Amino acid sequence: MQYILLLYAQEAGYPTLSDEEKAMWWSKINAYNEGLVQSGHFKYTAGLFPTHTATTLKVRNGKLQKVDGPYAETKEQLLGIYIIEAKDLDEAIGIAAKAPMAEFGTVEVRPLNLDRANA
Repeated sequence: MQYILLLYAQEAGYPTLSDEEKAMWWSKINAYNEGLVQSGHFKYTAGLFPTHTATTLKVRNGKLQKVDGPYAETKEQLLGIYIIEAKDLDEAIGIAAKAPMAEFGTVEVRPLNLDRANA
């Protein structure tokens, strides 16, 4: 089964890190990515551009309502995703718990409904 790992953290935190701290985090992220590939769990990953680049929309009564920025203002923002393969939720949680983002942010784990995506 495939799961999505939604990575949340305070977007404003990264720019405040020193170059050494940034290098340490990228080293951890690269090692995590390599481990996922080697274990066969890796499917896909992507980072997101900052929230100021987001456009949020909804259509109500046939009228488009568009707002610049993210859907909700929160302490943590969605910064990236992983798509992984895992035999069950417990394995997916174990994989997510090793993500560097879990050390300073939040990782949400959700099963992907691929049947619905292909409908």
